[in-house]
Amino acid sequence: MKKEPWDSSFELAKALFPDEEFVLTEPNIWVAKSRIEQREKEPEKWEREMSQVHILTDRGSIAYFLPDKFIHNGKWSLCADLILDGEVVEMKTITGGRSTMGGKFKYGYRQGAILLKHCEITKKHSVFIRLFSEIPIKSIKAKIAGELKNRFDEGRFICFYEKTKELYIWTYDELRSIIGT
Repeated sequence: MKKEPWDSSFELAKALFPDEEFVLTEPNIWVAKSRIEQREKEPEKWEREMSQVHILTDRGSIAYFLPDKFIHNGKWSLCADLILDGEVVEMKTITGGRSTMGGKFKYGYRQGAILLKHCEITKKHSVFIRLFSEIPIKSIKAKIAGELKNRFDEGRFICFYEKTKELYIWTYDELRSIIGT
């Protein structure tokens, strides 16, 4: 029997953060209780993240925002933003050019990989980018394909092109095939 997205998302969230409580704040959006204080402390960040996640949840996805930080190798590390439909996702907003997008993708990819390093359930992690720049789609795909060279994790690159309001989703394998890795 196939699990519903909220089942797999909740299971992964609890596996990664067993002591965390998740609170339903809006339809399809659950937030770690420890992260809710961000609403008051960093309202601009909260609004940006909510506007990003609505692009996905308004299309039927289920999101679980994770705690901001977690302990990795004995020190605090920034955590990937959320679990979306059963997979870890880091969200980024890009207003710069192609190289900025590549750098933000690489950083987001690393955040997901670090979080899942010791996870037994999955190693699949993705990056969502809300793109305000006018970079051609072919160039976006080529840049991300290059960033995936010699990286073999499963996942997806999700790109919302603000200019056209279009959502593009490519698996990492699809993008790797562009450059033959």
